[in-house]
Amino acid sequence: MFIAYAVVAGLLALALAGSATFTFQRSPAITENMTKVGVPESWLPRLAALKAAGAIGLVAGLWLAPLGIAAAVGVVLYFIGAIVFHLRAKDYAFAPAAVLALVAAAALILRVVA
Repeated sequence: MFIAYAVVAGLLALALAGSATFTFQRSPAITENMTKVGVPESWLPRLAALKAAGAIGLVAGLWLAPLGIAAAVGVVLYFIGAIVFHLRAKDYAFAPAAVLALVAAAALILRVVA
């Protein structure tokens, strides 16, 4: 199970790191989507920091199980929040957030079981 966690956490951390980088750089695709669902632009640095922290925590979870568990819980909650924002804005294009929430849930389960 540990190898499965390592693979899932590594891929999720890579996706989070990329997304955090684009959010920090205020990529037009990111800012447009965030604005569309009602996220204030002032939240972008904090949200990017949360994604970066999640990526770091997932990787550190390879050595420190409680940190990996906490990071996975945080990432699941982050993407549940993203889904909620999409639904509140009546924007039903939340499949990427839902997939990432499910991958984070898988990482959480794998880390707990490993």
